[in-house]
Amino acid sequence: MRILVANVNTTTSMTDSIAASARAAAAPGTEIVGITPRFGADSCEGNFESYLAAIAVMDAVTSYPEPFDAVVQAGYGEHGREGLQELLDVPVVDITEAAASTAMFLGHKYSVVTTLDRAVPLIEDRLKLAGLDARCASVRASGMAVLELEEEPERAVEAIVSEAMLAVTRDKAEVIVLGCGGMAGLDEQIRQRAGVPVVDGVASAVTIAESLVRMRLSTSKIRTYAAPRPKTVIGWPLNSAGVAAQL
Repeated sequence: MRILVANVNTTTSMTDSIAASARAAAAPGTEIVGITPRFGADSCEGNFESYLAAIAVMDAVTSYPEPFDAVVQAGYGEHGREGLQELLDVPVVDITEAAASTAMFLGHKYSVVTTLDRAVPLIEDRLKLAGLDARCASVRASGMAVLELEEEPERAVEAIVSEAMLAVTRDKAEVIVLGCGGMAGLDEQIRQRAGVPVVDGVASAVTIAESLVRMRLSTSKIRTYAAPRPKTVIGWPLNSAGVAAQL
C-alpha cells in the first residue's frame, strides 16, 4: 500500500517531519511518500495561502508519476480536499476531519489547539462544514506561527500545553486535537503534560486511509464528488507551457 502525504506548504523540512510522523503511525507494509507542492507559500496561515495551497496540492498529487492507494492532505483547516476527491479514484483523507472524528471516539467534547489566532475562524468553518463542530468545545490559538513550530520546538510545546490546559479546565474539553500539520509528533509530550488524550491529525489520517484501502472503500462518485466534466482549462499549473489542458 502506498499513501501520499501532501504537505500544504513549500517548506520541505516540514514535509519530512510530517512524513516521519506518518511512517511512525503506518502499519508494516505501508509506504509513505511525502510530497511538497512546487509552488505556494512557505506556511499557510490565512485564506489566501489556504486557497493557493489547494491548487498547489492538487497539482502535486496529480503530477505524482507512480500509482498510489490513498492521499492524506496534511494541512489543518486548509481547502482542497473536495477537489482532490473529484480528481481521484482513491480515498482522500484530510487531517482536520480525521483528527476531529477520532477525538469524538475518545471523549464527550474535544478542543483544537492551533497556531495563530487568525487561523481559528478558518478551522471553525471547516469543522462546521464537515459536521464536526457540535462536539468541539473550543478552538484555541497557541500564538506560535507555523514555521516557529520547527524553529522553537520547546517553546511550541509550552505554548500548546498552556492552551490545552485552559481548554480542559475552562472549556471542559476531554480530548485535545493538534490543529496544525507542523505539530505532528508532539502528541505524546503534550498528553503527558495535559493528562488527556491528544490526537495528532497526521497519524489519525494515515490510520483512516489505511483502513479505507483495506476495506476497498473510496469516495462516492455518484453526485457531489463526480469527476470534473471534460472541458478546457486555461493555465492549469500542470501545463508549464501555458497551453490549455483537458480535464
